[in-house]
Amino acid sequence: MTATTSTGSERLDHVDVLIVGAGLSGIGAACRLVLERPSTSFSILEARDAMGGTWDLFRYPGVRSDSDMFTLGYPFRPWPEARAIADGPSIREYVGATAREFGVDETIRFRHRVRSAEWDSAAAQWTVTAELTDTGETVRLTCSWLSVCSGYYRYDEGHRPAFPGRERFTGPLVYPQSWPQDLDWTGKQVVVIGSGATAVTLVPSLAESAAHVTMLQRTPSYVLALPGVDPIAKAIMRFLPARLAHPIVRWKSALVATLLYEFSQRRPKAARKLLRKGAVSALPDGYDVDVHFNPPYGPWDQRMCLIPDGDLYESLSSGRAEVVTDRIATFTEHGIELESGRALEADIIVSATGLTLLALGGITLSIDGTPVELPKTVLYKGMMLSGVPNFNFVFGYTNNSWTLRADLINRYVIRLLDFMDSRGYDFATPTAPVNEPADLPFLDLTSGYVQRSLGELPRQGRRAPWRMHHNYVKDLLVMRRSAVDDEGMTFGRASSLGKTKADEASLRAVAG
Repeated sequence: MTATTSTGSERLDHVDVLIVGAGLSGIGAACRLVLERPSTSFSILEARDAMGGTWDLFRYPGVRSDSDMFTLGYPFRPWPEARAIADGPSIREYVGATAREFGVDETIRFRHRVRSAEWDSAAAQWTVTAELTDTGETVRLTCSWLSVCSGYYRYDEGHRPAFPGRERFTGPLVYPQSWPQDLDWTGKQVVVIGSGATAVTLVPSLAESAAHVTMLQRTPSYVLALPGVDPIAKAIMRFLPARLAHPIVRWKSALVATLLYEFSQRRPKAARKLLRKGAVSALPDGYDVDVHFNPPYGPWDQRMCLIPDGDLYESLSSGRAEVVTDRIATFTEHGIELESGRALEADIIVSATGLTLLALGGITLSIDGTPVELPKTVLYKGMMLSGVPNFNFVFGYTNNSWTLRADLINRYVIRLLDFMDSRGYDFATPTAPVNEPADLPFLDLTSGYVQRSLGELPRQGRRAPWRMHHNYVKDLLVMRRSAVDDEGMTFGRASSLGKTKADEASLRAVAG
């Protein structure tokens, strides 16, 4: 339900909470409000014409989850199958079914791309400006709390390096984010440039019908083979009732991923040895694992790639695909010439060269007319920005399932709202640490897409609450048990004049 408020001569729809993005995080945030604050009015603005976010956008062959579904799914509507790794269409249907079950699909305003948000301290509310993507018309709404659940990268395109000689290649150069649905690679020579999660997903899928697929990588990535169907989860779900099985499976999956990350960080040499051993055992005798699957950095310095049932290794072992570790000298009319002098023939080239980070979905923020400069802000509990009131963004884990952290953030927002209601506060504003440094990067991954964008992102402090954990158990304790009125948060009330005007406008609107 929305009210309509007046700002001068303009009448604006108003909600208590405005959610930006109808993907996994945004739908989760809306469902949490339905479950835990049913009297709170909210709406979801979605730039595209369908919900699902990443899982509706990505339609490339073989697209699948890059973490297990027991933790990528919602705890309040558990993933019902034993498959640990699910395909994109199944995830898209799961998100849509969840939205319909909780009725939040009816609150989505599609084709609304949020451009800016301005905070008015006197009225204690945001005015959000969105562009209708089908008509170009501009619309404005107001809200008491703004929650940005738009992901962390540009949806319209990924990172596109300037390949030398690109114009010489006569075949199609394809990008995964805009995969042509009529592309036919049957019986074709395909080169996939990249070594990340998208590349290792594409290669085995394309290899099923292509004449040959080459994964061309400049630097190897760590690859971990896992069963597509989790045998432990399958057994638990078979012998225990769902209300017991789902929490156990979720915790098991979360802890395994957390322990793997902690082990990799604390004992990188041992972790590297185990990962190498897995590759050696899965690939043919004599395969040059140290060239193609032994990165120069430590495990989890960049995100690890999961391959269900070792499908990438199987494609390489069968000869339908190969990995080439080299650098591109130039594109040619019929493929790619490498710095080593080798020529790769290609009918189709796929550029799976990484993402481009886009903070807050490209939304510009201002406080009482003063623009917010993100690099000058400090993170608070990995979800809010210093000096920015009644605002949060959702950023999940890079070393575990995205939804684990997204759900913690969404529930913490509800804790904040409950606390503000109980004390009569109108706003909550994080503050930066005083007399101590706050100069750590937003993310400590060495991935190219992260390093390219660090200068445009907020900073972190040296300790909580201004430092993000990368550990679900620690975060669970902080987000569920720690005080919301800690040293990093200030609360307050709107000025009496601004509050009175906002209340009067709301009452006039409700009265018709």
